[in-house]
Amino acid sequence: MSILETTDVQTGAVVHIDNVSKRYGSGSKALLALDRVSLDVHRGEFICLLGASGCGKSTLLSLVAGLDKITSGTLETGGRKVAMMFQEAALFPWLSVAGNVELPLRLQGIGKAERQKRAQELLEIVRLKDFGGKRPHELSGGMRQRVALARALAQDADVLLMDEPFGALDAMTRDILHDELERIWREQELTVLFVTHNVREAVRLGDRVILLSSRPGRVIEDFKVEHPRPRRIDSPEVSGQAGEITDRLRAEVARHAH
Repeated sequence: MSILETTDVQTGAVVHIDNVSKRYGSGSKALLALDRVSLDVHRGEFICLLGASGCGKSTLLSLVAGLDKITSGTLETGGRKVAMMFQEAALFPWLSVAGNVELPLRLQGIGKAERQKRAQELLEIVRLKDFGGKRPHELSGGMRQRVALARALAQDADVLLMDEPFGALDAMTRDILHDELERIWREQELTVLFVTHNVREAVRLGDRVILLSSRPGRVIEDFKVEHPRPRRIDSPEVSGQAGEITDRLRAEVARHAH
């Protein structure tokens, strides 16, 4: 088993996952969360991971982020920087908005003046340039997630991992943030791996939708999304493909239930 930091010459992938399994515990009480998952994520792709609760989507992100170790298989990121964004913004309440964004820059040893300048630039990217002096509790949920996105971007990562970042938001706020995320993804030339339970959200955002089986998680379908951008979550094209994927997901959940 290995997590490699090599170039992507052989696979052409920014993230190369080959027969990766993740097991928690040992013996009769061991839990197999992921079973021989293989997936290539190419430069600039927006990949959505979809599946029933407990299928290992978040576990897979944690492995790519290096927050956990694989049990077997190979995972390659080519030494690229990886940043992770969670469902909860997890901002430090005692820091200002700008202070939260500056934190990764401080950890990188960047001087105060440069940190402040970069933080302001990032807040402009997420359209919060006038909110740097606010505290997190003064912001709406959607605005806090924008700050969390700016903080992730401050890590100057090539790959952005997003674990249901909009799951707790209302439909209108989520729709607005879909547009903002798509804009930032294009402008910053990011590669995104995005976990969601929302099938329409996956089709709205993704170049591909990867469907995982119920536990243990395996890749069972790789749906290409070829509808032109920008897309609307309620468009007939998005709704139609979301219905197809939902039928496949229901069949998988029903199979597991028996």
